[in-house]
Amino acid sequence: MKELELKYGCNPNQKPAKIFMQQGELPVTVLCGRPGYINFLDALNAWQLVKELKETTGLPAAASFKHVSPAGAALGLPLSDTMKKICFVEEMELTPLASAYARARGADRMSSFGDWIALSDECDEATARIIAKEVSDGIIAPGYSEAALAVLKTKKKGAYNIVAIDPAYCPAPIEHKDVFGVTFEQGRNNLAITGEMLRQVVTKNKTLTEEQRRDLLVALITLKYTQSNSVCYAKDGQAIGIGAGQQSRIHCTRLAGSKADIWHLRQHPKVLALQFKEGLGRANRDNAIDVYLSDDYEDVLGDDVWQNTFAVRPEPLTREEKKAYLADVTGVALGSDAFFPFGDNIERAHRSGVTCIVQPGGSIRDDNVIETCDKYGIAMAFCGLRLFHH
Repeated sequence: MKELELKYGCNPNQKPAKIFMQQGELPVTVLCGRPGYINFLDALNAWQLVKELKETTGLPAAASFKHVSPAGAALGLPLSDTMKKICFVEEMELTPLASAYARARGADRMSSFGDWIALSDECDEATARIIAKEVSDGIIAPGYSEAALAVLKTKKKGAYNIVAIDPAYCPAPIEHKDVFGVTFEQGRNNLAITGEMLRQVVTKNKTLTEEQRRDLLVALITLKYTQSNSVCYAKDGQAIGIGAGQQSRIHCTRLAGSKADIWHLRQHPKVLALQFKEGLGRANRDNAIDVYLSDDYEDVLGDDVWQNTFAVRPEPLTREEKKAYLADVTGVALGSDAFFPFGDNIERAHRSGVTCIVQPGGSIRDDNVIETCDKYGIAMAFCGLRLFHH
């Protein structure tokens, strides 16, 4: 098949819409549903991300995409009991691929609502059963087991978007894009991200553990497919905070840092002890946790709201308690798709437990950025590679 008609373009008024190949056959097959324009933008970007994560690490990978940027990306590493709880998979079977998606979805559950999913490997039944419980628009994977396909086809009354992609597909080295009737052309960004890019450590602390190197690579590969400007915090083989599409680097760092802080605070004993009304859906639980973690929690969560949400009215998590809990966070990796122009980015990263950083380098204030890292004993590598993505 050389072309595929889409439901509509970016918006319902933008018709007709289709995807097509100038040469050869489309590498994708729609097994269920009718994906739209944005669905395929998410699908093709997300597939590249998980494919590269798998190629670089050798581990199954998953991504949760929203509006052409990842809300989460992760490797298929085992989950602790606490992680199982915050990802809502305590009683579920977890294969490595299922663990990867549980982690990817759990990175930023608010942003992942209605996500597009990408899997590096054939979707198995365990992964499909997790997806079945989440609000999602669609999925792309190199294949599906019969059992997984049967589970996924029950979503959205049989209209869930399920796309298979040829894992051997390799696009042309030159890509094109039309904007306002003008065609842009450039070489595809096919430079592989590897551990060699972490060799130039420019700080006094030059030690990068294997776990730190893995997490820095996860951050870089995630950034490669994130709308710029972008910054990614990573820990334990997954992205835990992504700041995408910001005009200012410090705003990227703050946004991603606040998301990483929320990811950590979801593991606070008071959050883990929250008792919800029986039958309350996952999305409502996510909203309630988000409100509970806000500084104006008691003002926002009035009597009628908490009575409809919680089985027992929760004890507030004070600003001081949150600050004390986050002060103990450490071992977080940070990647940036372009150089840090000022040391304020490092100051903000340090507050979220960052102990290692990778960035291209090349700012006229590199010395100030390195000095700020040295102030906190942070190891920082210059990869020399800018990763703008638009």
